[in-house]
Amino acid sequence: MRDLAFVGFLAALLAMALKRPFLFVLAYAYVDIVAPQRLSYYLLNSIPVSMIVAGLAVAGWFIADDKRHFKVTGRQWLMLILLGYAGLTTLSADFPIEAYDKWEWVWKAMVWAIFLPFTLRTRLRIEAYLLFMILSAGAIIIVGGLKTVASGGGYGALNLMIDNNSGLYEGSTISTVAIAIIPVILWLARFGTIYPRDWRVRGFAYALIFACLLMPVGTEARTGLVCIAALAILMLRDAKNRFVYVGMVGIALVAAIPFLPQTFTSRMETISTYQADSSATTRLAVWAWTLDYVQDHPLGGGFEAYRQNRLQVDTVSSQTAGAVEMVAQTTSQDSGRAYHSSYFEMLGEQGFPGLILFLLIHGIGVVRMEILRRRYRKADEGEEWIAPLATALQHGQLVYLIGSLFVGIAFQPFIYMLLAVQIGFDAYVTRKARDAVPSRWASAATEAEPATT
Repeated sequence: MRDLAFVGFLAALLAMALKRPFLFVLAYAYVDIVAPQRLSYYLLNSIPVSMIVAGLAVAGWFIADDKRHFKVTGRQWLMLILLGYAGLTTLSADFPIEAYDKWEWVWKAMVWAIFLPFTLRTRLRIEAYLLFMILSAGAIIIVGGLKTVASGGGYGALNLMIDNNSGLYEGSTISTVAIAIIPVILWLARFGTIYPRDWRVRGFAYALIFACLLMPVGTEARTGLVCIAALAILMLRDAKNRFVYVGMVGIALVAAIPFLPQTFTSRMETISTYQADSSATTRLAVWAWTLDYVQDHPLGGGFEAYRQNRLQVDTVSSQTAGAVEMVAQTTSQDSGRAYHSSYFEMLGEQGFPGLILFLLIHGIGVVRMEILRRRYRKADEGEEWIAPLATALQHGQLVYLIGSLFVGIAFQPFIYMLLAVQIGFDAYVTRKARDAVPSRWASAATEAEPATT
């Protein structure tokens, strides 16, 4: 029955896209995020659904879409350069077979991110794509939230529709993404035009946000707690009454603590006692190894280069018995440990050029959203949605950048979709402002003309 539901929904969406080709673009968002082909038992799992839908989306745009405003932006060129560079490092990778396996999905994610802005040429399309992204991720998050409420979850034990620890189905990744999309959910509930902005939409939005906040609890991912703290600080910028906001956050935190599972609170406590946690100390050892590695390999070792690391991990723990504190230090050997950081992932795999491109792509996005946020902060009616969307996209990106300090998701497709929406949104707003200039000059000239009789 589940297979029939997936096939039926996808078939209906693709059938509607024959009349409205942009729906192929939305269908790809669903296929790439939810991955129904991985959830299917036998009907979809043997078909290259992702490639088929992507091909239909590109063909639909090429044949039927308006290309009057076609333009490749600076960030798209940077993505293209990063894609080409990653291809070169894959050809000379330290582990060619493993590197090719990662390249197989990385190039698809980046090509889609480069292509997507061409299709997002109206507000409705931008909003529709964001809605599909949120609802597709929400399908995973809602399942995780329900299971967390029912069972409390557990580190590496929360099954998110599929027993597969990759992509958005990995605990730390979905925790980061879940918190990053909260600002976009709030924007859709407040400014969305596809659904009526009534109590039903707001109720669903708040319930989805609650499920997003449950993801770090259910997965017991410490990264999620860091992301929640980062988002709370970012949202302080737009709070009308900051003292009330801080007070409400504090009350919510105190009220939530008694309901948190003991395993979650115990794991979160290891943030401050990282020296006693083998996972945290191993990350530090991997980062130190990566810094040493790029001294001899400044251009990186290609995808999966971490597999060659050999680590010595020192952990320190202490126990107190009365007035006596006993400190124990243990040393263990480890190897082939992942980077657990997007920045060290880029550095180790793509070297300094890759890391610089990565930082440029994200840095420009943060700056451009800040420019739009300030420019349209006091916009006239009809443009009041622009500054809040710029803020939401910026906050989501910043939450990702903070969370990715501790998770190796430098090439996560969902985040590249978010970047593509930023680019499309930026291009649309800039084009609207440019097109409005001649009409404003014409109006000013008309008002300046002397009256004639």
